[in-house]
Amino acid sequence: MRIGVPKEIKANENRVALVPGGAELLAQHGHQVFIEKNAGLGSGFADAEYVKAGAKILNTQAEVYGQAEMIMKVKEPLASEYPLIRKDQIVFTYFHFAASQELTEAIIKSKCVAIAYETVQAADGSLPLLVPMSEVAGRMSIQAGARCLEKTHGGVGVLLGGVPGVQPANVAIIGGGVVGINAAKIAAGLGARVQILDINLDRLRYLDDVMPKNVQTLMSNPENIRQAVSKAALVVGAVLIPGARAPHLVTRDMLKLMKPGSVIVDVAVDQGGCVETIHPTTHENPTFEVDGIVHYGVANMPGAVPMTSTIALTNATLPFAIEIARHGYPQCLKKNMALALGANIVHGKVTYKGVADAFHLPYVPLEQVLA
Repeated sequence: MRIGVPKEIKANENRVALVPGGAELLAQHGHQVFIEKNAGLGSGFADAEYVKAGAKILNTQAEVYGQAEMIMKVKEPLASEYPLIRKDQIVFTYFHFAASQELTEAIIKSKCVAIAYETVQAADGSLPLLVPMSEVAGRMSIQAGARCLEKTHGGVGVLLGGVPGVQPANVAIIGGGVVGINAAKIAAGLGARVQILDINLDRLRYLDDVMPKNVQTLMSNPENIRQAVSKAALVVGAVLIPGARAPHLVTRDMLKLMKPGSVIVDVAVDQGGCVETIHPTTHENPTFEVDGIVHYGVANMPGAVPMTSTIALTNATLPFAIEIARHGYPQCLKKNMALALGANIVHGKVTYKGVADAFHLPYVPLEQVLA
């Protein structure tokens, strides 16, 4: 198979979908790999490393899309890329369709095979291609939130861990999944007082067992969220419903309960956000203020640490990419249930129910499309 890796064009996105070692492994399996010129530079990988690995460097994005049967990306295609996507071309990337009707309609129109990293789901219910970036984003949420709490960045001016004689700050984390547990680890390690909320009692029991004593677990419901938010200097949105829009659990009314200069970091912004007042921002302009509360809504947080993120992502995606390349998408999607759940839009049909429901579109089971 011919596999293409274009350079990411989202603002301040420095990750790349494939490291040179991954290109080498694909080449060893008999596949051709095309890398757009300088695609890996932001992550610390020069073109010469890809050439040494057996890949071919192409000068333009259009050439990569034109040559490739499968496109591997990190972030969703942007408007300038829509016309480059062909019928039957496999596009393997993070899509987060439920957050963008424009993107959804463009991919439907293209009649490509859109396999979304974020909904590839293993038999145990885990999301193996979302986990590595959720780990990064969860840890970064505390790093970013601590910075935003500084007075020079618009915050109230508190140090998360406090100092002797001064109480540490309160952190509320809504969602106890991969993002939430990683956020809690960092916040607790800095010495903050942490509350982590989730709707799954078994998950809360697990978190209570593994977390240090400065982390308290709470059942997630409107009253407990309201109480936790009202005390918090930093609120982290870590809610995920795979493939669907995140519910608004932190409402605008709740902002009035928070101290001015407090900070919200909504990691769920890729899926629409679990905070009613959030909207996507960029690394260049990461924050905005609503009712005196600093909002951080960067939709590609791991892009700020591209060397770590790119290696972690490729570790997870490469085995799936090799399988798609070896068998082709029809056979692969019929036999590999994890990848089948990643198929969101195929041949112009929405094959993932969460995406169909988000925009009231017809849902067509994948097996019907592939028949």
